[in-house]
Amino acid sequence: MHPTTDNRPALLLAMGEGVADRLLTAAHRTRLAHLTRTDPHLVAHDLTAPGPRVTAALAEAEILLTCWGATPLTAEILDRAPRLRAVVHAAGSVKHHITEACWDRGLRVTSAAAANALPVAEYTLASILFAGKRVLGSAQRYAELRTDHAWLTESATWGNYRRTVGIVGASRIGRRVIDLLRPFDFEVLLYDPYVDVPPPGVELVGLDDLCARSTVVSVHAPQLPSTYRMIGAPQLAAMPDGATLINTSRGSLIDEQALLPHLLAYRLHATLDVTDPELPPPDSPLYTLPNVLLTPHVAGSLGNELHRMTDQALDEVERYGKGEPFTEEVRASDLQRSA
Repeated sequence: MHPTTDNRPALLLAMGEGVADRLLTAAHRTRLAHLTRTDPHLVAHDLTAPGPRVTAALAEAEILLTCWGATPLTAEILDRAPRLRAVVHAAGSVKHHITEACWDRGLRVTSAAAANALPVAEYTLASILFAGKRVLGSAQRYAELRTDHAWLTESATWGNYRRTVGIVGASRIGRRVIDLLRPFDFEVLLYDPYVDVPPPGVELVGLDDLCARSTVVSVHAPQLPSTYRMIGAPQLAAMPDGATLINTSRGSLIDEQALLPHLLAYRLHATLDVTDPELPPPDSPLYTLPNVLLTPHVAGSLGNELHRMTDQALDEVERYGKGEPFTEEVRASDLQRSA
């Protein structure tokens, strides 16, 4: 039992049902109990109508550890958390649950967006390399033929040597993708209206120019009013025949109605981890087109990759307890340009 002079901050877990069991291993719960005064098995799924145990824990909490499905922190909820000083989010974007009331109260906020960026960037790198080698199409054709074939002749225009990759958005993920591309023989272009000096070896260009010059265009911009359908009919028409469009950001950044004719004509290829709407209708051709790799929003952290986000979040909790600054602090001004 800890002495009554225990100065560790009180913490409450707040996230959707079932999330904590995927996010926290037994070792994480042990570390959490060591760093804070908390019941590591008590999870607040709905702070709008909490039971007596959650109500009492919320009243004492100095830190909320949140993840997907966290209740938006309205002024009414914050009134029931008079000691709250920080929100540590063990996932990416905080826009769903961090409200203006949080900034008005002076709450400190941090997120594990940096940790979540890693698997998205890895997915993107794999998609870029596979696009150049035409892995999806050749695998499908191999399954159909099941015999010897003149693959060297058919693949004359394939390959990744000195191809041009266009990165749309110098976000955490976009910058990580650029870093991962460095060992390969690619020319890398970048479009981001907020960047004045690109990373070394990267050419900063306009969006239309990027689309016209790139064999692969990979989208990593945030979902903002200004980025809605930023890849539209003019940009898609400018892409070279046989080019590949990769989207791991948000579906709304691409005009899918403008994209579909290019896909149906097999002029372009696409790797889409996100769509608009998020779940395409059952009759969408995206499910069956041989030049489209459609995945169900799996590029981000899943399975044991969730534990990387947990580790980063608990590192931030430990820094808070020591009176140190967060390494991944989120400020209200950041949300004008980020997801």
